[in-house]
Amino acid sequence: MRPLDPRLVRTTAAVRVHLAVTVACGFAATALILVQAWLVAHAIAGATSGTAAALGATVAAVGAVALARAALTYGAETAALRSAARVKSDLRRRLVRHVATADPAATDAGELATLATRGLDALDDYVARYLPQLVLATLVPVAVLVVVFRADWISGLVIALTLPLIPVFMALVGMHTQDRTRRQWQLLQRLGGHFLDVVEGLPTLAVFRRARSEAALIRRVTDAHREATMRTLRVAFLSAFVLELLATLAVALVAVEVGLRLLYGRLDLETALLVLVLAPEAYLPLREVGARFHASMEGVTAAERVFAVLERRTAAPSPEATVAPAARPAVRFSGVGLTYPGRDAPALDGVDLVLRQGTTTLVAGRSGAGKSSLVALLLRFAEPTAGQVLVTAADGGETTLAQIDPDTWRRRIAWLPQDPYLFDASVSDNIRLGLPDAPDEAVHRAARRAEAEDVIAALPRGYATPLGERGHRLSSGQRQRIALARAFLRQEALDAPIVLLDEPTAHLDPEHATAVRAAVARLLEGRTGVIVAHDEGWSDLADEVVHLEAGRVLIPTRERIRVLQHSYPLTTGHRPLPAGDLDA
Repeated sequence: MRPLDPRLVRTTAAVRVHLAVTVACGFAATALILVQAWLVAHAIAGATSGTAAALGATVAAVGAVALARAALTYGAETAALRSAARVKSDLRRRLVRHVATADPAATDAGELATLATRGLDALDDYVARYLPQLVLATLVPVAVLVVVFRADWISGLVIALTLPLIPVFMALVGMHTQDRTRRQWQLLQRLGGHFLDVVEGLPTLAVFRRARSEAALIRRVTDAHREATMRTLRVAFLSAFVLELLATLAVALVAVEVGLRLLYGRLDLETALLVLVLAPEAYLPLREVGARFHASMEGVTAAERVFAVLERRTAAPSPEATVAPAARPAVRFSGVGLTYPGRDAPALDGVDLVLRQGTTTLVAGRSGAGKSSLVALLLRFAEPTAGQVLVTAADGGETTLAQIDPDTWRRRIAWLPQDPYLFDASVSDNIRLGLPDAPDEAVHRAARRAEAEDVIAALPRGYATPLGERGHRLSSGQRQRIALARAFLRQEALDAPIVLLDEPTAHLDPEHATAVRAAVARLLEGRTGVIVAHDEGWSDLADEVVHLEAGRVLIPTRERIRVLQHSYPLTTGHRPLPAGDLDA
């Protein structure tokens, strides 16, 4: 493991500031160590010889230096903990920002949850304790060697020969520990991901009586993580014993040779005391680095995983100049294919489709047909692996969607997912998601248009009522109406010309489904709409119905082709089917 990941220094300003403060504190601490050692040796030598006229002043100076070292240590650790908090906060923000623009199919929810919580919390030991100790381990031994060599070159030679043994053994143990720590982290990541999936699917597991088998699986993964953790701790304790033993033997060796020369009068007492006081200080920072190394390994591994996630390809604009889309753009899929990483079968294959401005397209098909992948492409959560998604540019021509900034493009979209997420905040704040400055009047107007006013009026505090995490205070239909109000507010505030609806009435009772359908009809007025559904139940609101099967566009009848060719000539880019299939 590298002592300091250069990506942390390059990308995180808090680490750069922290390193500068740590180096300055390291120089100050080293100077205080040397001054304290000289004062202690001078005071004891003077007291034994009976010539210490100013012994009281020397003792007072020793006490002052000790207090200064304590204050410096406290201040440095406080600043280091604050720096660690800033580093964690910065990495968490970057991780969340990356996930918001990445392909959801290429992300592991369990991995991200573990990284953002337990993983980055472990950076405290690395940033606040390991890095400062690493600086001291570089400065203090060198300074001690210089002073000891000037005072007694034989003792300096003994320290210089024994000092490298500690980092050598520390490197050998570290290489062994690193693999074990990575194994421990992988098991923790697997445990976190599986536990997250089980908690989210607990109602389904309970219905199908599979909860106990999943609990047994979690127990097995937990036991594996516990055993890996204990193996890592065992190695850490043994390595600490080895380092302590080496340091103790080295100091003892220095003490023996100093004592023998002092006994035969070849070394004065003050010099001998100075060497004996400084010798442990030369080895102490290296021993501490070894101890902090094991405590910080989990945080370092988590940081490496965070950077691996951040370096994955995101839905970012191409290096060329970003192109502005038209105010009311049309969208054209030209031979679009999409294959997710790690999968052989494509989610979309050769899709040709035109979404004309001001028309509504119903995309129907069974589960797994590719409907959600089509929506993911439109939201820039994924990028096509074949073909192009073309958009009308501001100059009237066409440009690829990849050349448009994702944030600019998403501001033109009002999106209603199948399972909208409501936060543990008030109704108003949930409707204002992404538009925190929207006035109350606009929020109320959006709620009226979404048929949500009666739902909100029935809540204890109206628009100020907290909804709980995932909106647990509301039914599915009520949550969908709040989400629709969110889409209406976004459409009005940003003049969003594109509306994406993913199974808007799935799993709703007839009363709520009727209200949602009425609100959706208003939401689609004058907009380019895409409705994703399993069947053609929404065809009365659609200008065109597109059937997806296994990632391909199917057109069911010859008469349908004639109608499409007459009304929308550009849609004849669909791959033709044999006549026998058309008449079937």
